[in-house]
Amino acid sequence: MTEFVSEINYDKLIEKSLKQVVVEALKIAETQGLPGENHFYITFKTDHPDTIIPETLKIQYPESMTIVLQHQYSNLIVSETCFSVELSFGGRPQSLIIPFDAITYFADPYAKFGLSFSFYENGDVHALDDLEPEKKVSGETAQIISFDSFRNKS
Repeated sequence: MTEFVSEINYDKLIEKSLKQVVVEALKIAETQGLPGENHFYITFKTDHPDTIIPETLKIQYPESMTIVLQHQYSNLIVSETCFSVELSFGGRPQSLIIPFDAITYFADPYAKFGLSFSFYENGDVHALDDLEPEKKVSGETAQIISFDSFRNKS
């Protein structure tokens, strides 16, 4: 049964659609690896309740961290609500489980593409004050789509 909606929240609808871009890009990497020079920068909330990372990383990055998927990652598995990946930290492989709701930034510097997401907590939108409108990645300017320009300022 569908929940009754008293108001259409277009911000959430747009964010959900754009998160699907991230999911599809990760699915490509999962099934065939990253094509050519494509690689991903993914910033996520380490304090999101469904994020699962080793305790040492959680201590080092209590709120958020950025990972890079390029050459040295393995066991990338994309599910309906999250993805898991194995990365090396200090020469030791570590498994991470990252819910799509925890992602605050996604970029492919090779494609000069980036998405900046707000996150929702108890239905409230929280802006990402720490992201610049244009974020430099690997010396290139990525095109960032920010939801702030679509928000109703009333």
